[in-house]
Amino acid sequence: MTRRSVLIGTGSALPKRAVSNAELAAQVDTSDEWIVERTGIRNRYIAGPDETTGTLATAAARAAIAATGIEAASIDLIVLATATPDQTFPATATSVQHALGCNGGIAFDVAAVCSGFLYALGVADSMLRSGMAGRALVIGAETFSRILDWEDRATCVLFGDGAGAVVLEAREVGDDDKGPGILATKLHADGAHGPMLYVDGGVSTTGTVGKLRMKGREVFRHAVTNLASVLNEVLGEVGLTADDLDWLVPHQANARILEATAKKLSLPASKVVITVDRHANTSAASVPLALDAAIRDGRIQPGHLVMLEAMGGGFTWGASLIRM
Repeated sequence: MTRRSVLIGTGSALPKRAVSNAELAAQVDTSDEWIVERTGIRNRYIAGPDETTGTLATAAARAAIAATGIEAASIDLIVLATATPDQTFPATATSVQHALGCNGGIAFDVAAVCSGFLYALGVADSMLRSGMAGRALVIGAETFSRILDWEDRATCVLFGDGAGAVVLEAREVGDDDKGPGILATKLHADGAHGPMLYVDGGVSTTGTVGKLRMKGREVFRHAVTNLASVLNEVLGEVGLTADDLDWLVPHQANARILEATAKKLSLPASKVVITVDRHANTSAASVPLALDAAIRDGRIQPGHLVMLEAMGGGFTWGASLIRM
């Protein structure tokens, strides 16, 4: 037997306001056709004044907990991935912890931008397997609309706000890969590429929040290569191939990246969960949002082998293989 982190529930939350490409085109020099052709995005959600990363994270967490039937007080670890925290400090995870009524356990934020959820999942998995916690809430939540330059049509059309969450529970399972739980996770970073995707502000530099800046073509090229590489790395760790996967749940950045990555792995499009058309790029929230959507609509079933993957600013990237 081996101690493994088993996924027992998922949840998500979106802001009240949905913004279509047509509505965006009325404010920015763009069009629905231009956005769809280049990104696959048709809609995104934008947080209102009363909606924050913390409130969205809390709503997603409540939905994930409700899906499990457990008490929130039994969660002793919260890892929240975000690049848009409510405050510089304290960690937004602590406000979520307080709202849920599970104070006293471990709660902290992780910053790895679009790969944040994979990093948070890896950290939580390690802590559960080591015995530091018994149940973990892993959240990806963002309000990227707060850091967008709404005059830059190359970036502002790509992003949206939202949150997704999963509940993990440490369990003793069989040593083979047939039992449920996280089977393998690989994470990477290469700071040499930081200037390709960044925010031009910060506490200790400008003293301002700043705005998102991106060199789209370079990011696209690195994303396809890095994601295909890390997926094969994870599969190799457990002696499986892409043919063994039931589902790929990728970071929802751009439909072209999703298609190119699947093609590089010879993975049929029918096995790829895509929500970028509905939610746009929600950074750390995109993988758990897509995962929750595919579980709730019945596509992902118990026993399925699911690969999660993402790449984001830093560059950071990673993948995690889960038996549901």
